[in-house]
Amino acid sequence: MSSQHRFGYEWDRYSRMTSDYEPQFRNWTHPMTPEDWKGLRVLDAGCGMGRNSYWPMRWGAASVTAFDYDERSVARAQETLKEFPNARVLFSSIYDIKWKNEFDVAFAIGVIHHLAEPRRAVSRLADSLKPGGKLLIWVYSYEGNEWIVRYVDPVRKIITSKLPPVLVHALSYFCSVPLYLFVKITRGPSAYLRQLSTFDFWHIHSIVFDQLIPDIAHYWRREEVRSLAEGGGSLADIRVEETPKGTGWILRATKK
Repeated sequence: MSSQHRFGYEWDRYSRMTSDYEPQFRNWTHPMTPEDWKGLRVLDAGCGMGRNSYWPMRWGAASVTAFDYDERSVARAQETLKEFPNARVLFSSIYDIKWKNEFDVAFAIGVIHHLAEPRRAVSRLADSLKPGGKLLIWVYSYEGNEWIVRYVDPVRKIITSKLPPVLVHALSYFCSVPLYLFVKITRGPSAYLRQLSTFDFWHIHSIVFDQLIPDIAHYWRREEVRSLAEGGGSLADIRVEETPKGTGWILRATKK
């Protein structure tokens, strides 16, 4: 079972929209503010249940086009965004993006690091942008996640990525229960764990589950992330910055 279908199981199960997702989205898209999204035509690649499309629409984006490569995710995203007539959700692969020179912003949050051909995906996203349009990608960082790479990722690769998602969901409780207790007691020590300490248990469990199900998960260093946007020649002003709460890189670039 491929990652997109495994994530389809996740988003079908965890489709609840919560205010916790707003600070997460703002962390992943830093330094953009709610005012920066007003009037923009936005593409959300690999939208899951639509939680990241929701906030630009709330903040006044002109339109959002979101897509995913799993029918369950598409259905859940359509439900999440049903209040916005200028939001549409489609079934599509990131490798099959047909739009050219159309969007002001194209983003992929937590998607590119799960792909077998990440550079090809970034190139397709760049093609969809207008000249002067902005590319925004959030991916896992190696720095700050060394303990995951060392202890969790081998378990994912060897065991959990090969098990049925329903079984992985059950096994995830052995990690999410102690993590929940730890962050609630310590309220830290990192900025990311302090953020987790504000979440309900179901949300923390969904994060643990999310880490264990994909068949591909890259944890990249800064220069590896930068290289995703280099070489095609269509992007300029390429920047890679750590998210304010750590655990990931934000890649930003401008379409020439």
